[in-house]
Amino acid sequence: MNLEAFVLGSGGMMPLPYRCLTSVLLRRDGDLFLFDCGEGTQVSLRRLNLRWKKISAIFISHTHADHVTGLPGMLMLSSQVDRNEPLYIYGPPKIAEYVETSRRVLDMYINYEIIVREVSAPCVVHEGDGCYIRAFPLAHAKTCVGYALEELSRPGEFRPEAALALGVPRGPLWSELQAGRSVTAGGGATVEPSAVMGPPRSGRKFSFVTDTLYLSSIASEVRGSDLLVCEGMFAEDVAAQAREKKHLTARQAGIIARDAAAKRLALIHYSPRYSDRDLAVLRDEAAAVFPGAFLSRDRMTLEIPYED
Repeated sequence: MNLEAFVLGSGGMMPLPYRCLTSVLLRRDGDLFLFDCGEGTQVSLRRLNLRWKKISAIFISHTHADHVTGLPGMLMLSSQVDRNEPLYIYGPPKIAEYVETSRRVLDMYINYEIIVREVSAPCVVHEGDGCYIRAFPLAHAKTCVGYALEELSRPGEFRPEAALALGVPRGPLWSELQAGRSVTAGGGATVEPSAVMGPPRSGRKFSFVTDTLYLSSIASEVRGSDLLVCEGMFAEDVAAQAREKKHLTARQAGIIARDAAAKRLALIHYSPRYSDRDLAVLRDEAAAVFPGAFLSRDRMTLEIPYED
């Protein structure tokens, strides 16, 4: 099962000619999940030729403009195609009011069901096929939450030699064992799946953190992430400003990734004070703490493979 993240926008505060506002699309086979919806989201979706009409759920971190200004357009765009499934929107308090007000003021034509659920973190907000998405609290000027998609454990690897040794011939009985059902071997003995299957294998984890003061609790929430997409808005020389505005520095993002034993850290939500040439300082400061840190860029595709 493929799992990949698409960076639709990496900027914070205001869009730049070469940098849309923060938004990340996560594709897990046929399921599409959108995290935040900043200005320019539709542009990146189109340029990446992604099937945006299949987005089943949108997860909003908070209701500051640079994280939701792309949402009304996305809602109207989805009315231009045949859509039978509801669209779920999750977010902290005020997200329902924002969606309803936008629909009313813009006189939106909506021909599908929109289900808005306000989040009281920490909690599981969405469950899918073999995975769930949970929200956890952050600390910003407005109520703000982070999100983590976690896959359930996968069955262990099937061991053909063990099945043959126990008298289970090749064929449909192997599929039964792999599906977790016991079978009767050629000699009449019952063979349990545990006798021919290796230990369970872990699933993958994607985490999304933006717009927050540094909290040591964040590392616990994103622990073991295969990919952590995390705000790195400021460099250390303006750490006081970052603290005042309740944002993370790139170095603090590195500390979170290190303490969480994450596998990779993709920085995002850069201050407009940094041109693309200037972003190297953010990467270097994060990488000094967590060597797996790198800069996310608009329209970057990030594969999230299984470890085994």
